[in-house]
Amino acid sequence: MPSILTWIIYDIAENKARSKVAKACKQAGLIRVQKSVFLGRLESNRFDELGEICRDLIDEESDRIYLFPFCQEDFRRIKVLGQGFDKKLVNDEILAKFF
Repeated sequence: MPSILTWIIYDIAENKARSKVAKACKQAGLIRVQKSVFLGRLESNRFDELGEICRDLIDEESDRIYLFPFCQEDFRRIKVLGQGFDKKLVNDEILAKFF
């Protein structure tokens, strides 16, 4: 099954829900690249499944989660300005997987 390069970006008010979403992202094999941003490859069925898991964890009236699928060509065109990824979370070995 083909994989989808995926960004997940969120803004979640409650610590408990935010932690559960982060845990779900990590369990899906995504890598944290900023405090509320994950990146990685998901099989297409896992992309939808993770979206449903996250939906069940948040308050849809106040929280936001964005799941962005990217093709490799589009991903290579991304420009990182300023400090880029959080160096405490992302090392050069991890970045080499994507760039």
